[in-house]
This record gives sequence, structure tokens and C-alpha cells, in this order.
Amino acid sequence: MSLTGWIIYNGNLPSKSFLDFANWLHIAAKRKSIESKIYKNNELLTFLATDELKLLNEKYDSLPDFVIFTDKDIYLAKQLELLGIRVFNSARSIEISDDKIATYQELAKQKLPIPKTIIAPKVFTYHDQIDITFTKQVLNSLHLPLIIKEAYGSFGEQVYLINTKEEMIRKVKELASQPFVFQEFISSSYGRDIRLQVVGNQVVASMMRSSADDFRANVTAGGSMEPYNATKAEMELAVAATKAVGADFAGVDLLFGPNGQPIICEVNSNAHIRNLFDCTGINVADFIIDYIIKELDGNYD
Repeated sequence: MSLTGWIIYNGNLPSKSFLDFANWLHIAAKRKSIESKIYKNNELLTFLATDELKLLNEKYDSLPDFVIFTDKDIYLAKQLELLGIRVFNSARSIEISDDKIATYQELAKQKLPIPKTIIAPKVFTYHDQIDITFTKQVLNSLHLPLIIKEAYGSFGEQVYLINTKEEMIRKVKELASQPFVFQEFISSSYGRDIRLQVVGNQVVASMMRSSADDFRANVTAGGSMEPYNATKAEMELAVAATKAVGADFAGVDLLFGPNGQPIICEVNSNAHIRNLFDCTGINVADFIIDYIIKELDGNYD
């Protein structure tokens, strides 16, 4: 029995990189004789009623065997799971990795190396007064410079290097009701990190990213990239981080610690793969499709 799959991306984002990711997966599936269709998330409306749970869309005749979910619309992902469809990655893993606070909590739960992190207390901004006395404890614990990182953000955005107390106070007031963390600044990794792409239990591609004039190394922020031979410790850590958030595949960003030891920066369940291909020549989409076939093989003999 041949497999059928859907590949879902966000239809409300102007960047073509999201459709590009979906197309890479679609082509890789075709190479394996899998019939796949690409949908925007806003083409598949979730419908709920007392006696009915379904999708509203006139374009499909039947539900697929699996879905590759490249979006962060976790409610749609959950709806697909409730309909009995295997979703890669799961709604829960996308939810965790999309929220950096939830990610760090899961990583800390597994005792994996992360920068020292303090979660900013929740603030309601319906009044003018914001109690910032807690920032004294932050400074005593982390010291300056430090990082302020919003819980939600991609491509190195919503991450700020804070050098002074005054700068920190301004940023805290600016973010106000937004969830964010204070984090130890890993100066030994200034402008450098490594991206390891995990699929299943293995790292299938890796590259080093670097920037000469920015503490962030993201290529989209102007950084450069080069192939990287990850160590055994780095690969094991990337796989462990992926499992900690419950993902089938993920792009894991590691920092270089003071003694060269790897420290987890972020785990991205929807990591785009074109830059990795341009840098290494490795098509991660093929590994993802092979992994899905292996995962579903027992159910579709």
C-alpha cells in the first residue's frame, strides 16, 4: 500500500521560505513514490461540534496517512491528531519548541546543558505601575552583560544583548506583558554557533554560523556559514535536546561554552533546510521522508 501525505505551511506569511521548505519535502516524497499534497494552514479550517470533529475543505477526498507540519498552528496540528493522523512533528512538540521558556524547562528537566536562565514574572499592563524590584535578583544572579530573549521569535530576532542596568530596565518596561527570559551571556560563543539537524536518532547535517559584528550568528541576520564536523558529544546532545521536546526532527543550535563544551541555545521543530543544503550539499528532506516511511512501515505493509 502506498503512503499519502499532506505538507502544511502557514499561508499568511509573506516570505517564500516557508513554501520553499514545503516544496523540498514534496519533491523528496515524490522521489519515494509517496503521493503528497501541499496545503496552507488557512485552507484547512478546524470544525468542532457536539457530535462532529472534522476539517472544512472541499479540495480533498480523504484524509492522508501522515502530515508533515511545517507550521506553528498547533490547534490545527492537534485537530489532525484527533482525526487519527500521524503528524510530524506532533502538536505538543511544536508547542514546546515554539515557546523558548517551555523549551528551557524541558531541557533543564532532562539536566541538559543550557545557559543559566531566569523567567521574567508575568505582568499585566492594565495599570501604569510595573514592579521591577525583581531585576535586582536577576543582576545578582546573572551579572552584566546578559541576554534578554522573548519566548516567541525566529531567525535570531527578539533576542537582545544587554550591557547596562539602565538598558535592562528599559527593555523590561518595553516588553512588559510579553513572556521573556533573562539569560547568561555565553561570551565564548560571541558571533558563533552551530546548527545540527536531527532526524530521528541521528544528526544528518551540521554547519557553523558566524558573524563578525553581531553577537547572534544567524545567517538571516547577516551571518556566514560553513560545513562543520560535529563531535560525538555535540551530536549526542543535539539528539537528546530533540527528544526532550518530543520532536521527530529538529534544528538544534549549540553554543561554544567557556571550555569548548556545547551548550544548547535553541531547538527549532520547524527549521528550514535550504541554508543547510547550500552549505553542506545535504538534502535533509530526503532523511525526513525516509524516517517517516520507517516510522509508518509497520502500519502500512
